[in-house]
Amino acid sequence: MRVVVTGGAGFLGSHLCERLLALGHDVVALDNLLTGDTDNIAHLAGNPRFRFVKHNVTEYIFVDGAVDAVMHFASPASPIDYLEMPIQTLKVGSLGTHKTLGLAREKKARFLLASTSEVYGDPLVNPQPETYWGNVNPIGPRGVYDEAKRFAEAMTMAYRRYHGMDARIVRIFNTYGPRMRPNDGRVVSNFIVQALRGEPLTIYGEGSQTRSFCYVSDLVSGILSLLLIAPSEELDVPVNFGNPEERTVRDLANKILALTGSSSRIEARELPVDDPKVRRPDISRATRILGWTPEVDIEQGLNLTIEYFRRKIV
Repeated sequence: MRVVVTGGAGFLGSHLCERLLALGHDVVALDNLLTGDTDNIAHLAGNPRFRFVKHNVTEYIFVDGAVDAVMHFASPASPIDYLEMPIQTLKVGSLGTHKTLGLAREKKARFLLASTSEVYGDPLVNPQPETYWGNVNPIGPRGVYDEAKRFAEAMTMAYRRYHGMDARIVRIFNTYGPRMRPNDGRVVSNFIVQALRGEPLTIYGEGSQTRSFCYVSDLVSGILSLLLIAPSEELDVPVNFGNPEERTVRDLANKILALTGSSSRIEARELPVDDPKVRRPDISRATRILGWTPEVDIEQGLNLTIEYFRRKIV
């Protein structure tokens, strides 16, 4: 296949590009480098089946030649990013989704949208199944990301129904691993960088809120399984991808302190507005349709991520 990956120089996008190439596919990566980094794909340079194009996907997208699949992963995706870039976040979820769907329709290509567990907001149901409509504050500071992704899902399903497009949606829960940015504001990278630098690990509130952490290689395996599966009515509903093992943020902080050997202390700060109290995926659909379950346990995944950051921040 020839696959277009938007956000291809980002954390997830770069891992997708790498895996697609390893499977023998051709890849065109699009990224405006707002939050992406060419360092993430530098090792792919020179591969004749890989092409990088610096481009803002909220503008018209031109890709010459045949395209078999379009994977829309472009978006600021961490709290710091979408709070600092609210308009860009809304635009890439709306205009960017419209442009990438238009490309897929023009090329008669399969389309896959990267959505997020944030569409569930501060959920009143735990774990969250795909049938849950969510509990989102549309005018809160996090709403720019939550609603951008909810709109992107609505537009993707409209193209699927109205144009008969082969379109799929993945809802991604907390993911971690190499190529996260040291200052991206996500909890795993925050804690690891703070621990390695001997700084206090900052938790919010009591740290009793729960999250579920999936290692990036597991997530990529699940996403590509969904991309490559034959079309079916099963795909009329988004598919959750994440690790259903739930743990508190304080527990994660203590585990990272132990694995890094850091003497940093834990420091509590005020809870952010609309911070979800729980976050845990129901992955029964992914398991039933794709036979997918995560394989990398938290200790193994954290050790690999810590090793990456030891090299990155020295």
